[in-house]
Amino acid sequence: MSSGEHAAKRKRSRTWMVLTVCAVAVLLAASGFVAVEHFGTSAGANPTPPPPALAVTSVSPSGTNVDAGSTISVQFSTDLAPNSPMPSLNPPVAGSWAVLSPSLLQYQASGPLVPGASETITVPGGSGGVIGSLGQHLAQSVTTQFTIAPGSTLRLQQLLAELGYLPLTFTPAAPVTSPAQLGNDQVGSFSWRWAYQPASLTTLWTPGTNNVITQGAVMNFENQNGLKTDGLAGPQVWTDLLAAVQSGKSNQQPWDYVLVSQSRPETATVYKNGAEVYSTLVNTGVPGAITENGTWPVFARYTVTTMSGTNPDGSHYSDPGIPWVSYFHGGDALHGFVRPGYGYPQSDGCVEMPISNAEVVFPLTPLGTLVTVQA
Repeated sequence: MSSGEHAAKRKRSRTWMVLTVCAVAVLLAASGFVAVEHFGTSAGANPTPPPPALAVTSVSPSGTNVDAGSTISVQFSTDLAPNSPMPSLNPPVAGSWAVLSPSLLQYQASGPLVPGASETITVPGGSGGVIGSLGQHLAQSVTTQFTIAPGSTLRLQQLLAELGYLPLTFTPAAPVTSPAQLGNDQVGSFSWRWAYQPASLTTLWTPGTNNVITQGAVMNFENQNGLKTDGLAGPQVWTDLLAAVQSGKSNQQPWDYVLVSQSRPETATVYKNGAEVYSTLVNTGVPGAITENGTWPVFARYTVTTMSGTNPDGSHYSDPGIPWVSYFHGGDALHGFVRPGYGYPQSDGCVEMPISNAEVVFPLTPLGTLVTVQA
């Protein structure tokens, strides 16, 4: 082999070596790129952690006999979004929800809870419900219920006196600090609205104790507010009573009272706002059908009606067309009736009077008017 051939051979070998080195370099570079790219992908694969679950951790108050001045609050497990929907109250209570902290809501009531009523708090869930600060939703609605303690007789009397339904006034020692406290007992004192009231009336009154004066006042309030006149202060009476106090809607009628004396001559004296305004001779029940002594509120009234019953001898009577009737105790009523004379027992238990006199008395005996019969 000539020297020229050797030289050519060496040149070809160097060329292949260069090409081989280049190829290896390219492969290594490619491999390195892939490795780096693979490493980079692994480093960026950590997923974003999900937001903390949104849940209701507590709702207060709860249970029964809850104080009428209690504060309503809902605590969540995490912060709420500023535009989150709010819980609801049923029946509604005047006021609005306030955010005490990002995860705590409190209801700022502008009125009291109603004594004896049951209140339901609903925290809405699902897509249209409460929203967390990170967009999470409450899984499902949460509903709780509580029952407010029955209203006290003392507070009932205080409110009735404030609105003019009692023959007494109530003067609080200090004003109510919050509308939410309107259903709670207040410190203060009662006093008679008019001086020199008959003992038959004043002896019936005891603050804080249920009595016929309070019952009659409740019936009068019920009658003026379109409620059933049963003299029982249930949740609806308390609802309307508290609303009347807040709006200043007081008694629109005078305070009336009837005192029937069975001392002869028998009489009925009518009082209006503490003053005697009318007196008439009357007839009460005969032996075997006496008119019972005591005090009761008028519970039914008729301008004219048929009265029927049993005479003391066992015979039955039915008298149509009896005018100006105010029932106050069972079948006993104030009413007009024609008799040859008045002032002594003649009836089957009712308090009879001349028809013209009964017509004068009738407007002064609205539902709830107290009628006292005494010896």
